[in-house]
Amino acid sequence: MDEPIETPPTATPPQGEAKPPPKKPTKKPPKSDPAPAPDYVLSSSPHIRKAISIRRIMGEVLLALLPATAFGLYLFGPHALWVLSLCVAGSVATEVVCQRWAGTRVTISDGSAALTGLLLGMTLPPQAPWWICLIGAVVAIGLGKHVFGGLGYNPYNPALLGRVVLLISFPAQMTAYYSPGWWGVDAVTSATPLGLLQEARIRSMGLGEATQLSMSDAFFGFMPGSIGETSTLALLAGGLFLLWRRHITWDIPVAMLGTVAAGSALFWWIDPSRYMPPQFHLMTGGLMLAAFFMATDMVTSPLTTRGKLIFGFGCGLLTVIIRLWGGYAEAVSFAILLMNSAVPIIDKYTPPRLYGTGKPPAQGPKS
Repeated sequence: MDEPIETPPTATPPQGEAKPPPKKPTKKPPKSDPAPAPDYVLSSSPHIRKAISIRRIMGEVLLALLPATAFGLYLFGPHALWVLSLCVAGSVATEVVCQRWAGTRVTISDGSAALTGLLLGMTLPPQAPWWICLIGAVVAIGLGKHVFGGLGYNPYNPALLGRVVLLISFPAQMTAYYSPGWWGVDAVTSATPLGLLQEARIRSMGLGEATQLSMSDAFFGFMPGSIGETSTLALLAGGLFLLWRRHITWDIPVAMLGTVAAGSALFWWIDPSRYMPPQFHLMTGGLMLAAFFMATDMVTSPLTTRGKLIFGFGCGLLTVIIRLWGGYAEAVSFAILLMNSAVPIIDKYTPPRLYGTGKPPAQGPKS
């Protein structure tokens, strides 16, 4: 017979001793989510430190131009309104065509094209033909802006480029000015004060009829000129509004106007029989309009304070040189466009200083 197999007894704890408690499964601490990395946006200067859109900037610049525009309409009447409307409509239409042709998003709602059209119209004679307005709008937006890539890429102020092309191409239509009258009533052909001064200089007649201009009329705007450039008071009000809203800085207007005042005062002091006093040059032509609304263009002006001062000084100096000895009565448009060409080199040699050091960043090797 087979012997039975003995199974070992199960080990039991001795009586009186408690059983050890079962081990509880250890829970691992939950993994905490890592802190989100901060979002850094790298962009080129100038850096805007407040929430503001292009549409708002353009809207407030248009608001700043309202006093000068309204005064121009009061002086020159319905045809001036027709000129401004054609320039604005032509600029907006050209913007739409260029952006659709390039396959990009249409951005006429930002107001940049309308602002360019209004500035162009303000630099035109109040009786400008309709085709002058449309050609200027196409040149300003198409050639001055979208050929270079659109808003933010244009090296020249579009409105000034359109005006200069018109002035060179159609001098007769661009120099046909009229004396101001209430709502354009009884307007007669009349030369601007700068035109009278240039004519007297060419004919060796001294200062000619330019001396008959009243400085109070020049300050308030009761003189022949382009639609939006006659009233110094209205343009100063708009410029101070832009300074208050911090859309522009003081550097360029002060440097430009100060250079024109100092340069014209110097030659007037040397020979007052040949040169007009500085207040004449400050309050005639398109100097005030250009100093506050065109030379201060964010895209076509330098970035640093030192560069802006140099830019404004150059605009003022060229204005004085062309007005006193050049072949055009109005020199501001040419002066600003020439200085627009110099902006890249101004930015290169006036870099901002590195934070925490007293030295500007090192320049690369000269090519």
